[in-house]
Amino acid sequence: MKRIHLLSPRLANQIAAGEVVERPASVAKELLENSLDAGAGKIELDIEQGGVKLIRLRDDGQGIDKEDLPLALSRHATSKIRELEDLEAVASLGFRGEALASISSVSRLTLSSRRAGDNSGWQVQTEGRDMSATVAPAAQAQGTTVEVRDLFFNTPARRKFLKTEKTEFKHLEEVVKRLALSRFDVGFTLRHNGRVIHQLRAGQSDLEMERRIAGVCGSAFIDQALRVDVAAEASGLRLSGWMGLPTFSRSQADLQYFFVNGRVIRDKVVNHAVRQAYQDVLYHGRQPAYVLYLELDPALVDVNVHPTKHEVRFRESRLVHDFIFRTLHRVIADVRPEASVATPEREGAALQAPAGRLESTPQRFEQARMALAQREPINASGVAEQISRYGALHGEPVDQSPAGSVPDLMRSSPQRPSAPVISPAMQPAMSPAADDEECPPLGYAVAQLHGIYILAQNSAGLVLVDMHAAHERIVYERMKSAFDTEVIRSQPLLVPVSLAVSAREADCFEEQAAVFERLGFKLDRLGEETLLVRQLPVALAKADVEQLVRDVLSDMLMFGSSSRIEQSINELLATMACHGAVRANRQLTLPEMNALLRDMERTERSGQCNHGRPTWTQLSLAELDKLFMRGQ
Repeated sequence: MKRIHLLSPRLANQIAAGEVVERPASVAKELLENSLDAGAGKIELDIEQGGVKLIRLRDDGQGIDKEDLPLALSRHATSKIRELEDLEAVASLGFRGEALASISSVSRLTLSSRRAGDNSGWQVQTEGRDMSATVAPAAQAQGTTVEVRDLFFNTPARRKFLKTEKTEFKHLEEVVKRLALSRFDVGFTLRHNGRVIHQLRAGQSDLEMERRIAGVCGSAFIDQALRVDVAAEASGLRLSGWMGLPTFSRSQADLQYFFVNGRVIRDKVVNHAVRQAYQDVLYHGRQPAYVLYLELDPALVDVNVHPTKHEVRFRESRLVHDFIFRTLHRVIADVRPEASVATPEREGAALQAPAGRLESTPQRFEQARMALAQREPINASGVAEQISRYGALHGEPVDQSPAGSVPDLMRSSPQRPSAPVISPAMQPAMSPAADDEECPPLGYAVAQLHGIYILAQNSAGLVLVDMHAAHERIVYERMKSAFDTEVIRSQPLLVPVSLAVSAREADCFEEQAAVFERLGFKLDRLGEETLLVRQLPVALAKADVEQLVRDVLSDMLMFGSSSRIEQSINELLATMACHGAVRANRQLTLPEMNALLRDMERTERSGQCNHGRPTWTQLSLAELDKLFMRGQ
């Protein structure tokens, strides 16, 4: 073992750079965060060769005093914290005071700055093994300019790990996108090899914010996103932003941005809460898209748990998890067809249509209606049987409806009149109550296509409904509601199941014993690391009890809660709903089709079936006209 000695300042900074400076994108992140903390309203970033050759940042922030410029390139030098109490409630993006020193140790860095009211700007560079700083006058507008040239020129081993120019720039561009989404009040300009890539103007109105969202995430996202803005006064939490509709899902988690007090983060508690909120409406393996902002007291979150500050730790993680889940879950559940139906885009355009169309349309509707009216009613014995089986399982009265009768969801809805009436503006007045009553969002059925799809007409145009998928969601939501209002019935195991667990998991069970009991489980702790399962819910009689209990304990240890039991029960209910829903090739009458449309308008999450597939789609008159090149 060699003698102990002090490291040189440059070597110490290069070691620290291993934590802070991974690639050019890491440098850009640190410089951009410093500019935002300095109050910049406009930031320009020039990149050459993916950031390896040059990263130049200009801002119009407060600037740095001449006397403080040498300190800015020193380790552990910062203007953002002074005492431990400051660290416990950090409101700035940067605070560690190592970024500039680390960057300057692995590149050729030049820092120029000028404060408001100064006659001229000043420039500082570091030189030599001891990184001594030299200050000189410089032509500089108010604000700061940082030039980072030849990244890793003196550490060739690190440079070998860099990817291609295109890849490195993509990482750097992603950093700019994240910070641009965090600060709508700041303008960002990004140029690569002299070409403008992004030019995002500052603005804080809803229209300006949505314009930036569209520029960063794509117009398709903002067109299919739900606005979120919910505050909980008791806990001091506020969640706002945009969440994509379930139908706008992606194969990768590449459009997920979550900010905590303006800082973009990756957190397992947050990810779990969002995934839970979407779990009932996403197709297998699909990922949701969202741009969400969580605001809370800085003292309730620790941002000093990772060198790059990508991770945080919440003081009340259970509270944060439940708030995010409940908020997003309710927003998704409240999506109804009326929020998705487009308004007519061509008012009065039908007045220019040929008279023959106005005369022949009611005739075609009437022919279709008469043909379907002569069909036999749907044989609903399959639906009644499944619902009765579920009701008997939980002690509910069994519906004794005869085979072939219409189920309740078809019986209780209003009937459509015998023939539609077409107004001169081509907007159907088909309400059963009065001609001037507003048309429902999904309109009224006019035909059934191949025993699979329902064709309906509303004020905007044509609606296509997958009848099996739509009915499946309706039955599923009703089953969940019925299950939630009942006490979960349990059954004792003939042979209790013994589980060998860790002492930590056993302690967790004792703390959460009431939760297990509410969910229909009865467990006992036999020893330091042994649990005994004596009862389980009737609905999960065929489940893998041992694996389920282990997964629940794992979730409770990691997230403070678990929904695996509810998920397992919901999977069973979803399967029952799938088998109980109307099948393809079932011929429905017009009253039955209209009843299904009305139920869809009242049912939560009716836009997707239990498997995440869409249940209906809208074709506006403008889209139909485009298909047939009308007006061209």
